[in-house]
Amino acid sequence: MAQGKKRRILITGATGGIGLMLEERLAGDYEVISQGRTPKNEHQEEHLRRADLEDYAEVRPLMDGVDTVVHLAGAASPESEWDDVLSANIIGFRNVLEAARDAGVRRFVFASSNHVMGMRDRHEDWPVHPHQLPQADSLYGVSKVFGEALGRFYHDEYGLHFIALRIGWVTGDPLQADEDVLRAMWLSEDDTERVVRRAIEADCTFGLFYAISDNPNRRWDMTNTMLDLGYRPQDDWTTLPGATEDVVEGGAAVRDSWPEGS
Repeated sequence: MAQGKKRRILITGATGGIGLMLEERLAGDYEVISQGRTPKNEHQEEHLRRADLEDYAEVRPLMDGVDTVVHLAGAASPESEWDDVLSANIIGFRNVLEAARDAGVRRFVFASSNHVMGMRDRHEDWPVHPHQLPQADSLYGVSKVFGEALGRFYHDEYGLHFIALRIGWVTGDPLQADEDVLRAMWLSEDDTERVVRRAIEADCTFGLFYAISDNPNRRWDMTNTMLDLGYRPQDDWTTLPGATEDVVEGGAAVRDSWPEGS
């Protein structure tokens, strides 16, 4: 890359909570292109690319000059029905990945989820490691397993750098949840920015990485996230005002209906 030239980053799903936050925070260091359906602020009213990701002909022009795709778009609820995950998380995802390959995009950062292994959480089968076989807890989780597998194929077959971040629970206030497992997977907004920046910049070309804050009760192994990406989480829900942790050996129990309502 020419000295002084900013990398062009495409953020899909930039109108969601994480996308809005990253659009604002990354803009100083990258040339950010944002895709979404409904603008959420004045900047997006003027600059948002409103391509339908289910239409490849609309997706392909988004990739012109792009160095890295940060793919956040898609059905985001673990209670999503089949039609939702099929259109957004399978067809739409494939279109974005194929357009990136065709355009010669260098790197693809995929917003995967802890739900690819969520059945282990339901059964309290901890700790969870990224190298274990997937055990999804929902159709949403299954769609993220598909995304990780297709990304691996595009890396092996075409050389596209593919970084899958198994994102935890991103919220400004983790204390609003009563469930220990939710607080354990909390990812602060600051740590979200940190891990995405490392996913964009790190030397490794493929990996499945848990992205969670430095919570003492987390059950998901982030060794490769810290070693291969260089991610250093700095936030911890137990340090927030009013927070108290009840230590339960082996991890607090999870309700049998997990992840319903999460």
